[in-house]
Amino acid sequence: MFSYEFMRNAFAAGTIIAVICGIMGVFVIARNMSFLTHTLSEIGFSGAAFGIFAGWTPLSGMLLFTVVSSVIVGQLSVRAERREAATSAISALFIGLGILFLSLANTNASYATNILFGSVIGISSSDVTQMLVLSILVLIVVLVIYRFLKFDSFDHTGALVKGLWTNTLSVTFLVLLALSVSVAAQIVGSLLIFILLTLPAATAKYFAHSVGRMMGLAILLALVGVWSGLALSYVTNYPVSFFIAAIEALFYFIALGWQHAQTAAKN
Repeated sequence: MFSYEFMRNAFAAGTIIAVICGIMGVFVIARNMSFLTHTLSEIGFSGAAFGIFAGWTPLSGMLLFTVVSSVIVGQLSVRAERREAATSAISALFIGLGILFLSLANTNASYATNILFGSVIGISSSDVTQMLVLSILVLIVVLVIYRFLKFDSFDHTGALVKGLWTNTLSVTFLVLLALSVSVAAQIVGSLLIFILLTLPAATAKYFAHSVGRMMGLAILLALVGVWSGLALSYVTNYPVSFFIAAIEALFYFIALGWQHAQTAAKN
């Protein structure tokens, strides 16, 4: 399996993606942004389609669209009562644009499928390098704002009382999330990226009770899902995104069962 360059690239990219998604996912769950993550994944599809139409790489188009739209969403959804409506409106617009750009680009169905659901074969060494650079950038920014981001994510009311710059933090986090979506979509596809950005962290919260441990466990779960998914995809020739989704969903249901058993034991 590792004698093929595309598999070595896929595992390198998958490792990068798992680390980023494990860290960012903890904040996504804490900030109740699972729906917004799904929206950014749809916007990523539109951006990738635009990149193909414009003669760019899909990743370049994703970066442009997700970063710009994350800032727009951040500004439109400052008030919680209009957050879902604003997110839904932007999601619908960008899905329509994605279909339009794919049509104008005269792209065949298989290429469109790769954008939506990911492709192991399409990962090159330059893609891995670009993903690594973007991931390091995200990690550096997260490290710089970590203390403030953790406070705002897990105690938003307290952050407001303390006068923390919550709006700026929110927009900054959305931009970081947009970068993470663009990076991770290379493996699992633009429409399934929310799986890695939500399920490992959602599972980890049932077993870990500190932010650091949640991140560590979320990274581990994401790594297991990505590595196992890549190996199973190689052996069976089925889409890698299916295996990743199934494995992460299985972990989540196991966590739910364990939590239910713990609750029943206490009662």
